[in-house]
Amino acid sequence: MLLLGIDTSAAVGAAVHDGRSVLVAAREHDPRRHAELLAPMVTDVLARAGVDRSQLTGVAVGVGPGPFTGLRVGLVTARTLGLVLGVPVHGVCSLDALAEEALAADPDGLADGFVVATDARRREVYWARYAVGDGVARRVTGPHVGPARDVDRDPGDGGPPVPVVGRGAALYPDVLPGPAGSPADPGPGAVAAIAVRVLAGGPGELLGPEPLYLRRPDAVEPGSRKPVLQ
Repeated sequence: MLLLGIDTSAAVGAAVHDGRSVLVAAREHDPRRHAELLAPMVTDVLARAGVDRSQLTGVAVGVGPGPFTGLRVGLVTARTLGLVLGVPVHGVCSLDALAEEALAADPDGLADGFVVATDARRREVYWARYAVGDGVARRVTGPHVGPARDVDRDPGDGGPPVPVVGRGAALYPDVLPGPAGSPADPGPGAVAAIAVRVLAGGPGELLGPEPLYLRRPDAVEPGSRKPVLQ
């Protein structure tokens, strides 16, 4: 198995996974250059992994939630590669990928569950709650979008509020406190790793390569023109 992982829900990232581990990964946070950065990054990670794109057996892509334009770049690229190469394209919730990375970085601190929150702009966050079992983060609610103050951190057992990981925690630390050093954005390696695990019969969820926008884009088609003369 050779999977290309892509995520543009926040940062721009690409990775190659051989079915056992991530061979090469790259990621850059630049919200205004998704289209400019992704294609060269895919070429670079394939070259550094020593993999020709014709050898790929599939593509895993983060489907968001995320801003409209950036998310579309990754999905269009993944679907185009799948069509050209004749390989399946597997969608992964980008918040699941961030949860995967965060738990791997801090398994003890997040063992009792946590929230993933990323920047949704407009003073809002995309977020989801996760429970942990057998070393795997499982999404139990979400994804949602809304103000940081509306994020549900109640563990439900009378214990302290669960920690928050992701860029949302960095943007709103007073409302969404979390452990220092946790990953800020979903990573392409985690997107690919989730796809590999699920395809092997393990826990997780694969989605179709369709975007999870959660809200309508700012740009809309103009309505019909109103007559000037009566």
